[in-house]
Amino acid sequence: MAKLTKKRKLAQEKVDPTKLYPLSEAMKVVKEVNTTKFDASVDLHINLGVDPRKADQAIRGTVTLPNGTGKTKKVLVLCTPDKETEANEAGADFVGLDEYIKKIQDGWTDVDVIIASPSVMAQVGKVGRILGPRGLMPNPKTGTVTPNIGAAVADVKGGKIAFRVDKFGIIHSPIGRVSFTAEKLAENAQELLGTIVKMKPSSAKGIYMHSVTAASTMSPGVKIDPKSIK
Repeated sequence: MAKLTKKRKLAQEKVDPTKLYPLSEAMKVVKEVNTTKFDASVDLHINLGVDPRKADQAIRGTVTLPNGTGKTKKVLVLCTPDKETEANEAGADFVGLDEYIKKIQDGWTDVDVIIASPSVMAQVGKVGRILGPRGLMPNPKTGTVTPNIGAAVADVKGGKIAFRVDKFGIIHSPIGRVSFTAEKLAENAQELLGTIVKMKPSSAKGIYMHSVTAASTMSPGVKIDPKSIK
């Protein structure tokens, strides 16, 4: 077992592992116990009482965080030439089609989000096996396959994120950076959690939100009381 650093040990001593913290208090603790020297990401880990193998319980969607993520996302737009100006004007970092399909086939995936117009999905499908495992495959459910290219790019640049439950029934999602105030982190967390609560499948029985944990990069997790979610 790796030995804890002095900073990490002190950080863990500030977190009560048996306590469920109210959402606003949890964000204050997350900031207090951060041990990194850089502006670390703050993430939520949400364990849901769903069976991801069932189509109606494979929770996935999008949400626009009111205070953004603190990270400027690199966006690739795959589209026909008539949509390129719209994409560029909206702030897309890379725009095109055939040349980027070739680059992806050669191993390039240096982007955070890929948006595609419906008319090019046949070409995009050729690189689905590369993009899928990396969470980059455009999908209508997350608003990344759309004829409204400009609006989609603007949404992503403005703080819109996609989330999905993994095979273990857990959603992992960023909600900001440790440089954010605790209030802004709480607002972002509330927006994400509130959206997920509204998406509870009617077929899911028992407790829906088993646990919610907040943590910054390489810092201890802070358990959040689900009852404090509005």
